[in-house]
Amino acid sequence: MQIGAVKIDNPFILAPLAGYTDLAFRLLCREYGAGLCYSEMISCHGLVFRQQKTLDMLQSDPAERPVAMQLFGSDPEIMGEAAAIIAEYPVDIIDINMGCPVRKVIKKGAGAALMKNPKLAANIIRKVSENANQPVTVKIRSGWDHHTIVAEEFSKMAEDAGAQAIALHARTWTDGFSGAVDWGVIEKVKKAVSIPVIGNGDIRSYQDGLEMLSKTGCDGVMIGRACLGNPWIFQPDRQDPSLSFRVTALSRHLELIARYNAVDKILAKTTNHAGKYFKGHPQAAAIRKRIYETRSFEELRNFVNSL
Repeated sequence: MQIGAVKIDNPFILAPLAGYTDLAFRLLCREYGAGLCYSEMISCHGLVFRQQKTLDMLQSDPAERPVAMQLFGSDPEIMGEAAAIIAEYPVDIIDINMGCPVRKVIKKGAGAALMKNPKLAANIIRKVSENANQPVTVKIRSGWDHHTIVAEEFSKMAEDAGAQAIALHARTWTDGFSGAVDWGVIEKVKKAVSIPVIGNGDIRSYQDGLEMLSKTGCDGVMIGRACLGNPWIFQPDRQDPSLSFRVTALSRHLELIARYNAVDKILAKTTNHAGKYFKGHPQAAAIRKRIYETRSFEELRNFVNSL
C-alpha cells in the first residue's frame, strides 16, 4: 500500500488509541510487524498554544517510521495551524480524527460529530492539506446512526478535499465500540474512491485481518483494542503464546517505556498495559493482582522478570 509518497511495508496497521499508542507502544508494534502506527489523538489547540504536554505527544524515533500523527479539532484555521506545526517534525502522515465517539470530543464539534457537518469537515481537510508537507488521511465511521450511513459520500468528499487515504471504523457513532461491524460499508467505500481504504473494527487476530482484506477489497487493516497486551497480533500464527513469550514482549515494552518516559509518573498507565499481556493465560488473575500491587516501576519490572 502507498499513501501519497509513503510506502507501507504491509497492510496491518496500529490504530490511534487515546492513552495507549505513545512512542514506546508504537515502537513495540513496529518491532512485531505493524506496517504503520498511528499516534493517539492530539489536540489542535494544545499544539497551537504550544502546551508542553501536547508537544511531547509528537515525540518520535527513526525506528518507528513511517508514523502517522492524528489531529482532532473542529476549527479549520486552528487545525491548519496545528498541521503546520506537525509538518516541522519527522512525521510521515497527518491523520484527522473524524470518528471519535467520546462525548467530550463530540460536544466540541470534533470527532464523529464532523460526519454530520460535511462542509465543515471538507474545510478542515483542505486547511490541513494546505499546511502539511505530508499526505493527509482521515479516520471516519460509517455514519452518525443507522439511519445515516454516509461513509461513501463522506469519503468521496474527503478525497475531493485532499485526503490521500480513508480509515473506516465500520460502526456508527451510536454503536460506540459495541454492536456488529458492517464490512459491507468498507467494501462500498473502497469501490467509491480511488485512494487507499483502511478497514477498522473488531479485528481480533491476524486471520481476521486477512479475511477483511479478502472480503472487502480494502488496502489495509487497522487494529485497535485487540493489540493491547497483544502486540504480536501483527504476526501470523501467534494465537496462544506461552508465558515466556508474553513476558519477553512485556519486558521489551517496559524497556521502551523506561527509555522515553519518567517512569514513576506513569505507573498506573504502565500497570494497565502490563496486566493486559496475560489475558487468556491460566495464571492471568494471580499475575495481574501482583502487577497492580506494585508501587514503583522497578518493582514492576523485577516482578515481570521473575515470571
